[in-house]
Amino acid sequence: MNTKYYDLINQTFYFPQEEFTLNKDNLQFHGIDLMKLVEQYGTPLKFTYLPKISQNINRAKMWFRNAMEKHDYDAKYFYCYCTKSSHFEFILNEALKNNIHIETSSAFDINIVENLMEQGKINKNTYIICNGFKRDQYITNIARLINNGHKNTIPVIDNFEELDLLQEQIDGKFKIGIRIAAEEEPKFEFYTSRLGIGYKDILPFYRKQIADTKKVELKILHFFINAGIRDTAYYWNELLKCMKVYIALKKECPSLDSLNIGGGFPIKNSLAFDYDYQYMVDEILNQIKIACDDAEVDVPHIFTEFGSFTVGEAGGALYQVLYQKKQNDRENWNMIDSSFITTLPDTWAINKRFVMMAVNRWNDMYERVLLGGLTCDGDDYYNSEQHMNAVYLPKYNKEKPLYIGFFNTGAYQETIGGFGGLSHCILPQPKHILIDKDKNGIIATEVFSEQQKAEEVLEILGYNKKKEKLKKI
Repeated sequence: MNTKYYDLINQTFYFPQEEFTLNKDNLQFHGIDLMKLVEQYGTPLKFTYLPKISQNINRAKMWFRNAMEKHDYDAKYFYCYCTKSSHFEFILNEALKNNIHIETSSAFDINIVENLMEQGKINKNTYIICNGFKRDQYITNIARLINNGHKNTIPVIDNFEELDLLQEQIDGKFKIGIRIAAEEEPKFEFYTSRLGIGYKDILPFYRKQIADTKKVELKILHFFINAGIRDTAYYWNELLKCMKVYIALKKECPSLDSLNIGGGFPIKNSLAFDYDYQYMVDEILNQIKIACDDAEVDVPHIFTEFGSFTVGEAGGALYQVLYQKKQNDRENWNMIDSSFITTLPDTWAINKRFVMMAVNRWNDMYERVLLGGLTCDGDDYYNSEQHMNAVYLPKYNKEKPLYIGFFNTGAYQETIGGFGGLSHCILPQPKHILIDKDKNGIIATEVFSEQQKAEEVLEILGYNKKKEKLKKI
């Protein structure tokens, strides 16, 4: 009988896969022996495999280049990185090796951009696309960036008042974009996105507040679907509606020359993941070109803002199964040495699933289990995979430690989890390491952050601070 964990994976999926292979009965990720990482650094352990960032950026550039050649699409493509997916310096350092641009979403993003400029990692040719609802500090920071000479900073107008606020603080002429408030899928609790300006309001807004303003140059129309770039009637319908607005604007506004289609490329969340990226890029550019040719307007330059796609597949988390609790005849709880709520918050918050596999003991028999975290919270668990309504792992054996890995976790988890701050039940943040590969394929690792110490947590909570007497008001 085929009862080993390897048999289960091999029968259920095509295995091995590009990034996942076996060394005897231990899992390898991009050729990295994960058990060696465990032996060297222990668990729980977060890691970032930096080369995957550059690889995905260049894959996307290739898909757009191929599509533009195929469809004789006479315009340029600009790859922007959506910083909110992961703001860490090591992420930006790797991404910026690939001649990309930056998309921001809040005030402190601009401070990061200025830091990168000081280091020479961003120059005057780098586009800074400023999205999001803009409070006072964000407006001030954008204005400072433009006033200091970075003319490729383009604030994308999210609401009617923002343009006046920007004009008050920016000296001289500047470029802007406008974000479309796309209509959501029928399953959403609301009809129209809270972000941007409605389809029917964009042309009147241009005529009233932009057309006769010599200080403002409209360059970009921004289009983004919360559900992501998917081959559905809903997506194609929204794209065509967007093109109608773009064409109407273009006929009145010659300076408009770019379409930002946002982010939304999916990342691998299962060994059964299947998505034809090249087909989707081909069809998006084809639809845009058909619409523009029919209307006799030039095709727009294309901007994208891929965040999760850029960094998601570079990240992973490794845990040890500490103990198995048999709560009844059917449920075996494998307790990990950390918490899902604190280290992979999307598994708890939005029921997100990541690629999950055993790291070792692939030649052992398997069993169905539930995975539990260490917090005293009923929701701190992970009990199903998208491809099967359960989790299967090598059988628990207290004499043979079992390690498990969650992969493609590199987007959002650290910031949503409050990296370096307080976590639920004040469980410590895990150690985080960076993994790189030189031109000869030699793998090197370094510690980015050690596991959080009790002293650091107490400092945040105020226990180790010098006490001052309360002042009378």
